[in-house]
Amino acid sequence: MDNVKTMIDENWTAFLADLQKVMRVPSVKGKSAEKAPYGINPRQVLTLVMELGESYGFSTKVINDAIGYIQWGTDPDYIGILGHLDVVPAGEGWDYPPFDLTESDGILYGRGILDNKGPIMSCLYSLKLLKDSGFQPSKTIRIIFGTDEESGMSDVSHYLQAEEPPIFGFTPDCKYPVVYGERGIVNINIITTFEPEELASMGEIRGDQARDHVPDNLSVLIQSSPIRVTGKRAPSNAPEMGENAITLLAKKIKDDLRLSSSVRSYFDWLFTSFHGKHFGEGIDLALQDKDSGRLILTPVVFSKQKDHLQLEIAFRYPVSFQEEDIVAGIKAAIPEHSQIEVVRSIPGINLDKERPEIKSLSAVYQKITGNDGTPVTTTGATYARKLPNIVAFGPSFPGQKGIAHNKNEWMSVSDLKMNMEIYLESIIALLS
Repeated sequence: MDNVKTMIDENWTAFLADLQKVMRVPSVKGKSAEKAPYGINPRQVLTLVMELGESYGFSTKVINDAIGYIQWGTDPDYIGILGHLDVVPAGEGWDYPPFDLTESDGILYGRGILDNKGPIMSCLYSLKLLKDSGFQPSKTIRIIFGTDEESGMSDVSHYLQAEEPPIFGFTPDCKYPVVYGERGIVNINIITTFEPEELASMGEIRGDQARDHVPDNLSVLIQSSPIRVTGKRAPSNAPEMGENAITLLAKKIKDDLRLSSSVRSYFDWLFTSFHGKHFGEGIDLALQDKDSGRLILTPVVFSKQKDHLQLEIAFRYPVSFQEEDIVAGIKAAIPEHSQIEVVRSIPGINLDKERPEIKSLSAVYQKITGNDGTPVTTTGATYARKLPNIVAFGPSFPGQKGIAHNKNEWMSVSDLKMNMEIYLESIIALLS
């Protein structure tokens, strides 16, 4: 199709108006309610998008109030595009309203503009533009909208209980070019026991801690005196872009004589093993392979209980290794009086990068961007792990990292337009 750029430009204002409606719903996971398993706001945004899909002339279906899709065509075999409408909490320090769409100097800001409302809505609008142009698909296509991607992807199980998986498709929720492999993910709690009196002088660890990011601010009371540290927030799959407040806290108190020698020894281990050592080198677990590079680890949650300290570490391991390799390595590195428990386990995936459909997507990307379209692997975790025959494809271009889950989440107008062009042309290639 020769007029794709013109078609996008002529409809850009209308697209942004619909995207803004979606961005304004603060669709962070909340308390389960009737007909809203992930909270009222995720359900509200799903309803809104289904209404938009119907207004564009597509059929729609919602499954168990958890996930929905718009469909063009009637054949049972279909191409699938899978994205999500839920977002992580806004956090602090924004210069723009987080739950809105703001344009400033050619940059679009708002929670979800990159992850994932902007990209998945650009796919939906691409389908609308194709339909309005008179394009006739030779296959059925569904755009599937999840509402629990950020909190475990349980929405996909609802979908697969009711529907067959696609014959092929992509999720616009990672990076370019085509991602054929995703590293395995395992989160491990290290629970180290002490005598209660050894921890009595230490208060609760306070701060914003979650699996999705490097914690940046933590505080604790030691004998009623506050100890505070400030690091730099970053996505947990890019810890080298941040500065981890957990290890900074360990550095600050590992020599504090108000703590017992065994507690000081623990914090010295924590600091020595993990501070600035993001690739396993601090615990003799520096695994790597040719396809996916080095193992990445990130301390993400640290807490103090009456008789133990608990440290959760997120591991993303290369595609040629297994979870058992990580578990064995961490067991060999933990302090005395410690035990471990696996609290999150997501095996990696590794699709055949020679599939014709993957080659088609690679060719579209290379033609539009001029960049190398050779398929790659990722440290991220996408819906491709949960729904068969799906690869990750966009929206971030090479060199763009650490934007999602941060304050002032952004995407340039030019990048979003290029994404829409890539997705529109990709849909044509997959449906022709």
